[in-house]
Amino acid sequence: MMPTTKKYNSISNIIAFEHSLSTKERLQDLLKSIRYYLNMDVSFISEFTETHRVFRHINTSSEVFKIQEGSTSLLEDSYCVRVTDGRLPGLIHDASQHPEAAKLEVTHNLPVGAHLSVPIILENGEIYGTFCCFSHSPNITLNERDLHMMEAFAHLAAKEIQLHQQQETNNDEIAERINTVLMGDQLQIVYQPIFDVNHNKVVGFEALSRFKTELIRSPDIWFNEAAKVGMGVKLECKAVKKALQALEILPEHIYIYTSVNVSPHTILSGSVEDLFDNTPLHRVILEVTEHEAIDVYTEISTAISQLRVKGLKLAVDDAGAGYASFRHILSLSPEVIKLDISITRDIDILNAHRALTTAFVYFSIETGSKIVAEGVETTKELEVLRRLGVNYIQGYLLGKPMSIDEAIKLV
Repeated sequence: MMPTTKKYNSISNIIAFEHSLSTKERLQDLLKSIRYYLNMDVSFISEFTETHRVFRHINTSSEVFKIQEGSTSLLEDSYCVRVTDGRLPGLIHDASQHPEAAKLEVTHNLPVGAHLSVPIILENGEIYGTFCCFSHSPNITLNERDLHMMEAFAHLAAKEIQLHQQQETNNDEIAERINTVLMGDQLQIVYQPIFDVNHNKVVGFEALSRFKTELIRSPDIWFNEAAKVGMGVKLECKAVKKALQALEILPEHIYIYTSVNVSPHTILSGSVEDLFDNTPLHRVILEVTEHEAIDVYTEISTAISQLRVKGLKLAVDDAGAGYASFRHILSLSPEVIKLDISITRDIDILNAHRALTTAFVYFSIETGSKIVAEGVETTKELEVLRRLGVNYIQGYLLGKPMSIDEAIKLV
């Protein structure tokens, strides 16, 4: 059997871990590399249960090896357990000539010729399973150096497996925390006023999520973790639903920004349309909060097109904070553009901030959109923004996030 790529000559060019790859991809790289290096037909990682071995990862060029990842077989019928308990050596040149290996049906049925196997040992001393490879034909050129190479790869695999196990444990803990929030009343909404400074009145509120839990962390961490474990849509929808309840008690002329981390993923899930059933859409501004470039603008526009026809308005957050926000504005044609706090902060001092704000104001005039300045904290910042033509202001200078009762009193 000839390898399909060059035969490697050192561990440094056999495998290179890429942080962007998943655990499965990295383990596949290990298996593929060792199989090519040793000129074998099959390499695999097995996990031991009490009575069975599970084929977790497989790399093969063999047409007769039909076992799929996730398949199981009796542990006692395997080479794997015999290598770990010492009945078989880690290196076998010809399995049919070894007394113990020759007893096994798989030796003759596959057949198994040369075989190498080493245990995968975790940091706590537990044997996870084995790192194995074999060829259908005998191979007398294999030596102790090759077995040591297998041991080195098994050590790398153990580290990768442990990392994955820890990630799974962390994800389980995250899912439990998020589920507690979803089932309970730990998610609360506060409302920060948005002022029309030309007419000196409150025109709307931005709905912001707050988590009243023993574990103190910012809302963005909660939403990011929820997305990580596949619960992001549920958490975002719960936040939106709670935010919209304010429309029932706030005056008719007050609108609500549902800026509770409504991500493109949630919009595309179809959940948003259900949330807005029986909602006065002319009083709702849906804020897209995505801090990286996205490539599904057409899909997003289609998903919310009917809602926009019925009166829903769209806002893009963090304008001026990066390239992604510019793409959002150009691709989604929002009715509202929210200047990021990084632009409004010290705008009375920094020429570049004033120039960029002026550009946004001209853009809003040309496109019929409105500019809302976030994070305004000083009277000088407010004066400069008004002079530049920004009339909708949000920030601690005029009002901090507040309870719904406080919001009612304010308007």
